[in-house]
Amino acid sequence: MARRSTKTPPPDETFEEKILDVDVVDEMQGSFLEYAYSVIYSRALPDARDGLKPVHRRIVYQMNEMGLRPDRGYVKCARVVGEVMGKLHPHGDASIYDALVRMAQPFSMRLPLVDGHGNFGSLGNDDPPAAMRYTECRMADATSLMTESIDENTVDFNPNYDGKEREPVALPAAYPNLLVNGATGIAVGMATNMPPHNLGEVVAAARHLIKHPGADLETLMRFVPGPDLPTGGRIVGLGGIKDAYERGRGTFKIRATASVENVTARRKGLVVTELPFTVGPEKVIAKIKDLVSAKKIQGIADVKDLTDRSHGLRLVIEIKNGFVPEAVLEQLYKLTPMEESFGINNVALVDGQPLTLGLKELLEVYLDHRFEVVRRRSEFRRTKRRDRLHLVEGLLVALIDIDEVIRLIRSSENSAQAKERLIERFGLSEIQTQYILDTPLRRLTKFDRIELESERDRLNGEIDELTGILDSDAELRKLVSSELAAVAKKFSTERRTVLLESGASAIAAVPLEVPDDPCRVLLSSTGLLARTPNGEPLALDDARRTKHDVIVSAVPATARGQIGAVTSSGRLLRVAVIDLPQLPDTASAPNLSGGAPVAEFLTLEADETLVCLTTLDESSPGLAIGTEQGVVKRVVPDYPSHKEELEVISLKDGDRIVGAAELRTGEEDLVFITDDAQLLRYQASQVRPQGRPAGGMAGIKLAAGAKVISFTAVDPATDAVVFTVAGSKGTLVGDAESSAKLTPFDQYPRKGRATGGVRCQRFLRGEDALMLAWAGAAPARAAQKNGTPADLPDPDPRRDGSGVPLTKPVAALAGSV
Repeated sequence: MARRSTKTPPPDETFEEKILDVDVVDEMQGSFLEYAYSVIYSRALPDARDGLKPVHRRIVYQMNEMGLRPDRGYVKCARVVGEVMGKLHPHGDASIYDALVRMAQPFSMRLPLVDGHGNFGSLGNDDPPAAMRYTECRMADATSLMTESIDENTVDFNPNYDGKEREPVALPAAYPNLLVNGATGIAVGMATNMPPHNLGEVVAAARHLIKHPGADLETLMRFVPGPDLPTGGRIVGLGGIKDAYERGRGTFKIRATASVENVTARRKGLVVTELPFTVGPEKVIAKIKDLVSAKKIQGIADVKDLTDRSHGLRLVIEIKNGFVPEAVLEQLYKLTPMEESFGINNVALVDGQPLTLGLKELLEVYLDHRFEVVRRRSEFRRTKRRDRLHLVEGLLVALIDIDEVIRLIRSSENSAQAKERLIERFGLSEIQTQYILDTPLRRLTKFDRIELESERDRLNGEIDELTGILDSDAELRKLVSSELAAVAKKFSTERRTVLLESGASAIAAVPLEVPDDPCRVLLSSTGLLARTPNGEPLALDDARRTKHDVIVSAVPATARGQIGAVTSSGRLLRVAVIDLPQLPDTASAPNLSGGAPVAEFLTLEADETLVCLTTLDESSPGLAIGTEQGVVKRVVPDYPSHKEELEVISLKDGDRIVGAAELRTGEEDLVFITDDAQLLRYQASQVRPQGRPAGGMAGIKLAAGAKVISFTAVDPATDAVVFTVAGSKGTLVGDAESSAKLTPFDQYPRKGRATGGVRCQRFLRGEDALMLAWAGAAPARAAQKNGTPADLPDPDPRRDGSGVPLTKPVAALAGSV
């Protein structure tokens, strides 16, 4: 076979050869700038709106598109990586899998975005993750919030690398992910290194900024005092944190959490339970062994890694006899990775530009994004509801004269003529007419008309509500704030990282703003809450009474602790003491005028009231509860720390709590007082403690039509009194003149539980019920409905005597606190 020869045609016959002279400096500059922009914008830096780099955003979005929701089964990570790489991220599978692994590591992210199943590595990467063909994954519970309402035109979409798919520019992000999970990345000429934070604290700061857009940094740092790292530890150097929150850059040190324990029968040791962020135990152990071998550190006998899945990190460092463990610990902080520096560099993309942002700027960028998302979502939903309303209204028009509609359709030559005649006859739009023609006859019944009218009314209400959000900036901000609060309530966890003041020996935890000093939390009769500057009981001074000084409940606490609030519906709600206003240290009387209403801290139902405050001390004798139907209960003090709301009694239908008190000794007397003037007193020991879900037991035997109006616990060893106010049924408490009686508590004998008790006041003419009653430690105090002090009558030794007229109507009673 003859070889075929090819001949290159002369240049002037097929194409004209052009050679351009380009300066190598200009070429390098242009190419490098393009490369730098690509790295900065498409790879290394997170977006300040959703806090994600492109690869992370694509992973989350693609998992959502694949339906890998938390309630679905796991799939192989290789499948997710393949989908992301083939559709959205045309880079190596290793980079995608590395990003996915980090999103599943609870020690890397404060709120993981991927729920992993299998070996996803260990702290410090001492144990690398398994290959993606072995591991499985799905979306974590919180990840659905990142893509929530993404199909409602909330964010813009761009074409992918080949134009065949579309991907979001940013995710809707129902919480500030950039602050919560942080970010790290190295671009060209710049880098970012942002630490994780506590979700509850960040949301609290964001909500405060929504309500007060002009809030300064000092105010925001009351909510976000510092980073909250997934691995816990202790942060040293609050000055660097403030610099970072103000200017976007700062440095602080992270220390391991260690305690001195008896690790063997003869030796003490240091037990490390938390290490600095990104530091693993293997790295610490290797460094300690090198230092011991080089004789640069003394006093260490052995190092053991007892970490397991049940107990978490546990690194035991045995100390030789004759050495002080605390001194050895200081050496370890100085010479090993048990203390590491973290440089904050808050660089993120804002409108495609890399900027260095402070705390307030980060929150503002996120909130602006969230306002836009909610606005676009509301517009989308309103449009959908308007379209549906248009169809429903058209169908209702047809149903009014259905016979005429059927006649027109039957007499038409074809569907086009039927459509034209319906439009002309009823004034319908083309869309409405087509919908009527497509509707089967079985839906044109009387019942369906009722359903359509109900749907029309519902749609009108929803459209009005959405219009209110779109037309009012205040309503929009309120909605965003409430959605953030719901996210925090569901996903917020306790702070893991302790903040320490800077110093060479900052071992003990020091609060950033308020020391964790003892205090007392007070609840006034007018519903004000406050805390005192110390934990001492209040000294009542009847000669210098002030408004709001009737304190119905007081409990000891610490400034950074929590207390419980018991409501009339049987709920116990946690209250953070730090949120309550502090009374002046120079208060001359127990005046709660500086307090704040309960509604600012607790969400109560319309008919629900706050009954009392209680500590969450599980070593106490428990909580005593009395209900309107005469049920008594002693609650076993079991208050799980992860629950913000607990049920302390199962109430019967129509029943409610009228009184509750935390027992101090268990030797108190429980006192019921009914509206028919019966008082029953018996020892608390007669009531068997029960678990929180129990319904209690019979406390007092009630006469027909009677109900309990007061329940208290009284220490019989104290000077106590009984105060009762009589009136007529149907009159509101504190609204009318009435008679009252003040009687020593020891005038009432003890009776058995579930008996009827003894009479505590004789009714005068025109009186048929007790309006108000109370038993407790003297001196007793009374107040009107607005908190103004009211005078009490002189003591009456007769337990069943009649009362004397009051000069002012009384609405609340209390005693020594």
